[in-house]
Amino acid sequence: SAAAASSGVPMAAEEVSGGARKATKSKLFEFLVHGVRPGMPSGARMPHQGAPMGPPGPPYVGSPSVRPGMPQAVMEPARKRAAPQQAPQQAAQQQAAQQQAAQQQATQATQSRPRSAKRRKMADKILPQRIRELVPESQAYMDLLAFERKLDQTIMRKRVDIQEALKRPMKQKRKLRLYISNTFNPAKSDADDSDGSIASWELRVEGKLLDDLGKQKRKFSSFFKSLVIELDKDLYGPDNHLVEWHRTPTTQETDGFQVKRPGDVSVRCTLLLMLDYQPPQFKLDPRLARLLGIHTQTRSAIIQALWQYIKTNKLQDSHDKEYINCDKYFQQIFDCPRLKFSEIPQRLTNLLLPPDPIVINHIISVDPNDQKKTACYDIDVEVEDPLKGQMSSFLLSTANQQEITALDNKIHETIESINQLKIQRDFMLSFSKDPKGYIQDLLRSQSRDLKVMTDVVGNPEEERRAEFYHEPWSQEAVSRYFYCKIQQRRQELEQSLGVRNT
Repeated sequence: SAAAASSGVPMAAEEVSGGARKATKSKLFEFLVHGVRPGMPSGARMPHQGAPMGPPGPPYVGSPSVRPGMPQAVMEPARKRAAPQQAPQQAAQQQAAQQQAAQQQATQATQSRPRSAKRRKMADKILPQRIRELVPESQAYMDLLAFERKLDQTIMRKRVDIQEALKRPMKQKRKLRLYISNTFNPAKSDADDSDGSIASWELRVEGKLLDDLGKQKRKFSSFFKSLVIELDKDLYGPDNHLVEWHRTPTTQETDGFQVKRPGDVSVRCTLLLMLDYQPPQFKLDPRLARLLGIHTQTRSAIIQALWQYIKTNKLQDSHDKEYINCDKYFQQIFDCPRLKFSEIPQRLTNLLLPPDPIVINHIISVDPNDQKKTACYDIDVEVEDPLKGQMSSFLLSTANQQEITALDNKIHETIESINQLKIQRDFMLSFSKDPKGYIQDLLRSQSRDLKVMTDVVGNPEEERRAEFYHEPWSQEAVSRYFYCKIQQRRQELEQSLGVRNT
């Protein structure tokens, strides 16, 4: 509910949530970098488990064994041996095409990097199980990670609750104190101007919100849609007895209204105040008001009350849920035995009337002994809940977000460094246990990787032995190789001599 959502957001919700997330990120980073567990005194460190092992750089695994300065061999996809060298012009064209394809792949990788990195970061925070077994103290980091995940879920759930609460109007009932006062100015015989020689009175209508704690005070006229002051028609005639003010799109808000008229006798007046309801409210038809128990309400609340009446009295058609079977009261109001629920808003328009104005009767006194007389009235008005502004600022706030993102990046970089050190440690441990076997395994792995990279299939163990090249196919392979070299040399000579082969 809106009340539950609003009650759960204090004045400092923004600082609390941002500070909690920032503190959790800081603890995670301190544990990863300095080994500080939650609850340990300042300056303390976890005991070091032996000296770090591993080469200074990445392990020598997965890189093809190519000597510096040697061009990479171009392999024929359908054959198990190197393809013959192409002409210099064709080789240059092929090299340019390869460079262009590499640039396109690099561009695509750069464009897709943020998205893939975002997906990767969700899992990169977790330490592998093997590292947790090697360092039991890392369980404290995993506990902090679980707490951070729970905190993020709580904040996200609260943000969703606040968004749902903001979709509904959040109003608060307050008291608007209305002050109606008048002063009397008697006639002065020695006055030079015409205003002073005639007796007159002045009526003031002002007001303010009680217990208004807002920094920006709301103007008095902003609470009303219109104000009409009706004076005595016998004294001021049918053309001058009404004073009207109506709100327009260009209306300038004011703190009160002032009316001045000539006169030396007390005047009875009637004030008609029309409140400016937001959202608009309507007065119901007397029959519908008695049926629903609602006098003045918003359109959505009236339709909701109608639906509640329909469900309570089981007026919805059991076969066709779209229709409503009217009882005797509905038949009198809507003048039909059966109607669709979608027709109710249209039929309801004729049953909604403007709300009644607030009527105040006041006597403008001109008694010289009563120089100023003030009457006070309290009016119930609806104002925006101040908590709504705090909710909106909480959703739009980006405080501490940059610091949280920086801590997140540091955590991911530290985890990547830990994983890299783990690979180096495994490399050194495997090499120290069986150097000969590890080197052989490494060479076999390098050979397999090279064949995968060049799309060549075959058995590296057989190709290492001389017997493999004494097979019957070797003679044909040598002949084909020399034939290709001769054809290539012939093409080069023809191009250099300008002779066309016909």
